[in-house]
Amino acid sequence: MNLFWQAPFAHKKAIKWSKKENEFEKRAGFALMAVLAWKDKNSSDAKFKKFFPLIKKESIDERNFVKKSVNWALRQIGKRNAKLNELAIKTANEILKINSKSARWIASDAIKELESAVIQKKLEE
Repeated sequence: MNLFWQAPFAHKKAIKWSKKENEFEKRAGFALMAVLAWKDKNSSDAKFKKFFPLIKKESIDERNFVKKSVNWALRQIGKRNAKLNELAIKTANEILKINSKSARWIASDAIKELESAVIQKKLEE
């Protein structure tokens, strides 16, 4: 992840890999989204907004490595700034309504962190 996030094609690869069927390719896509959200300080919010539909769509994947990486991506994007936090919480609430054990876990875990006093205070700074 320390190499790929710096590549000019990183956002496109995150999207492409997240659509793969293979567990570890899909995981790599969402892990790359998380790392981009964490380290890529120069990309616009619009680039990260593109990830929300993929996160929502793949939240039903019950495979452990996939659901953890989907959750990680959602949480990291939601910690970038107040606007993306609001959109990540909105996406998590939509995911919470999906009839899937994996989706409910992803959403409830993300909401718990993104709405926490610690994260909200950090976003106000």
